[in-house]
Amino acid sequence: MSTTVHLKVNGQAHDVSVEPGTMLLYVLRDNLGLHGPKFGCGLSECGACTIHLDGQATHSCVLPVEAAAGHEITTLEGLGTIDHPDPLQKAFIDEQAVQCGYCINGMIMTAKALLKTNPHPTRDDIKQALDGNLCRCGTHMRIVRAIERAAKAGATA
Repeated sequence: MSTTVHLKVNGQAHDVSVEPGTMLLYVLRDNLGLHGPKFGCGLSECGACTIHLDGQATHSCVLPVEAAAGHEITTLEGLGTIDHPDPLQKAFIDEQAVQCGYCINGMIMTAKALLKTNPHPTRDDIKQALDGNLCRCGTHMRIVRAIERAAKAGATA
């Protein structure tokens, strides 16, 4: 039996009818058509599904949608657009940090949360923040340089 859950995603209110216990990732992708968050492992181990829940980086693959009701949800689509990317997204483009792109949602969302709380992170701070995000293409150093570039440019909010 489905239930209706009220969500606020990227500043917009949504009512979704879902089975109880459905993970937020599936609702974002399947019900709301937001494909920034990716399904990677389904076990909160790779970070491809990272979103912001009240500004905190959160793995949406293990978060029941009911737990997200009443909270501000931000996805990659809520940061910037193709025409007006967020400064952090621009830094990823400038550093050519994307290879296959599958992990980049999680890398950007995690980095954005880091820069919000620590606008001048050290390289070790960045590596520690990204510890829960996997990149199988091996562009880790480009990703770190992109975050350093964004921090240097003052891309915090």
